[in-house]
Amino acid sequence: MRAVIQRVKHCSVTIDGKVKSSIGKGMLVLLGVGEDDNAEDIDYLVKKISNLRIFDDENGVMNISVMDDGGDILVVSQFTLMASTHKGNRPSYIKAAKPEISIPLYEEFTRRLKEATGKDIPTGEFGADMKVELLNDGPVTIIMDSKQRNF
Repeated sequence: MRAVIQRVKHCSVTIDGKVKSSIGKGMLVLLGVGEDDNAEDIDYLVKKISNLRIFDDENGVMNISVMDDGGDILVVSQFTLMASTHKGNRPSYIKAAKPEISIPLYEEFTRRLKEATGKDIPTGEFGADMKVELLNDGPVTIIMDSKQRNF
């Protein structure tokens, strides 16, 4: 699994001209599911993301997690995070999981993130043409890959 985490002042997901989900201050998590991902990948990312200290403390140092800061989390599925760009100029998505695998893992990730943080986790809509609007705060953007834990 790959995740792009952005600290935001606010963000929203719009589908067919209607806002499906929105949050104020917090984190936007773009999540890509690979064909070989499983519950272990979910465990790793949920633990890392829920405890990721990217919010400022009273001294202006990134030292506080979203749980400590009181911010929200919005999760959006994004299969393009699994793109391979090693050959040619057209990305290959062959390593992205098919919907019958990725949808249950995406839903489980969201459910477990809710359990870990005690927060409602608004989402986009899997497979929809979504418009994601955000104001990146910092900017702070973190990339995580459950298969490359030293990344």
